[in-house]
Amino acid sequence: MEETALNYGFWSLLPPLIAIVLAILTKQVFISLLLGIFLGWTMINNGNPLYGLFDTLQALVDVFKDAGNTRTIMFCALVGGLIIFMQRSGGVAGFIELVQRKLARYENRSDGHGKVVVGLLAWLTGTLIFVESSISVLTVGTLYRPLFDKLGISREKLAYIADSSSAPSSILIPFNGWGAFIMTLLAAQGFSDPFATMMKALVWNFYPILAILMVPVVVLLKKDWGPMKLAEARTAGGKLLWDDAQPMITDELIDLEVAPGVVPRAFNMVAPIVVMVVLMPVMLAYTGWAGAAEAAPDGWWNHLLLAIGKGSGSTAVLTAVVGALLLSMVFYKIQGIMRFREMVDLTVKGISSMIPLSLLMLLAFAIGTLCKDHLGTGVYVAEVTSGWLSPGLAPFLIFLVSCFVAFSIGSSWGTFGIMIPIAVGMGQTLGADLHVVIAAALGGGVFGDHCSPISDTTILSSMASATDHVDHVKTQLPYALFAGALAALGYLVLGLLEV
Repeated sequence: MEETALNYGFWSLLPPLIAIVLAILTKQVFISLLLGIFLGWTMINNGNPLYGLFDTLQALVDVFKDAGNTRTIMFCALVGGLIIFMQRSGGVAGFIELVQRKLARYENRSDGHGKVVVGLLAWLTGTLIFVESSISVLTVGTLYRPLFDKLGISREKLAYIADSSSAPSSILIPFNGWGAFIMTLLAAQGFSDPFATMMKALVWNFYPILAILMVPVVVLLKKDWGPMKLAEARTAGGKLLWDDAQPMITDELIDLEVAPGVVPRAFNMVAPIVVMVVLMPVMLAYTGWAGAAEAAPDGWWNHLLLAIGKGSGSTAVLTAVVGALLLSMVFYKIQGIMRFREMVDLTVKGISSMIPLSLLMLLAFAIGTLCKDHLGTGVYVAEVTSGWLSPGLAPFLIFLVSCFVAFSIGSSWGTFGIMIPIAVGMGQTLGADLHVVIAAALGGGVFGDHCSPISDTTILSSMASATDHVDHVKTQLPYALFAGALAALGYLVLGLLEV
């Protein structure tokens, strides 16, 4: 009973807006997105809720018709198994012990140099673990919290460093699930080379760049302001938390207990991550090699770069995580850490822990397709604003809207699913630079998610750092707002230069 004509006008705004408003009121992102999808299909079926329900269910099923969508969702689920493997094998515990031994000489220094070194290392660790933002946050928090406590650095500062080096690095070094998700969204918008499009957009992705660069600046200058300054003064006086603080307990989130009789080894964590990171560009080149050959580029290097650009991001990340899992199984079996049956059980347990994120991706794909292919939301917004919005100002507006959406729903990926179709539609109709508008949508999503108290990475940062969640949000917000204001100013300047 569906109609695909893009003539819904103002009504095309209702499904994404309803999803956003409901998310703000209920804090239930999944239900809100699902109701937004249901409303859209009910509208398409002339207000018939029964047909709307049928088409909503069919739309969710149709997400899996796209092999790229299916592979990306599978990657998201399987990475949970890899995380649990690294914990059970003693890899995470071994890595923590190794780094703490290397940094022990800085614990008793009183010249402040130790604080700077440890702060920079925490930032560098979070930035380098770009494979998955949750792994980055949890590793940094758990690894450096004892050192921060001993050196008199606030746990709020640790949470800020962990939070600011996780999602920004994951989106700027997109050989991971983030990259696969973004490339899939771009491919759904008709881009023939989503990898190249994404990489070109990263140059204009101001907020993640600024958020990452701000951390070493703050650490090196030893200058804090707002609630963070008070938290640092409190910790320097020997008080880890405020009297009314309710710290998030990491032990309840992550079971770092290794298998009985196993000696923790950092190698058991590092090896699977390295394999996964290396396999991603290799598989991009492999899956895009034939397509690059058709273009007949000059030189093997140009052929390789073109192949990576034409490769399948979803195939690359899925193959990479499966390869890392298989390698882990071999390593752990050789070491006698766990039996095959336990490996299977742990994999299933890890997959189950990632079901909420996989569901979020499913709903994001569905509402993105609804807005783009059936309601024409982006086209309508662009047509309405074309009378007063210049092409140069489109990135500025898109960035602000993405910030609001992500802050409201606490999900950067959910924001990408909503905003990418709108941003691309506006950019195409207004004649704006598509790479810049895509970057604005992505950067706004990261900023809003970074500031949102209901964001999973914000919550995980509080948990991993064992600090009060509200205190983390309050102390981080001034830094995030400063970087966000600079990013918005950057998009505004770009617009003025194009006028």
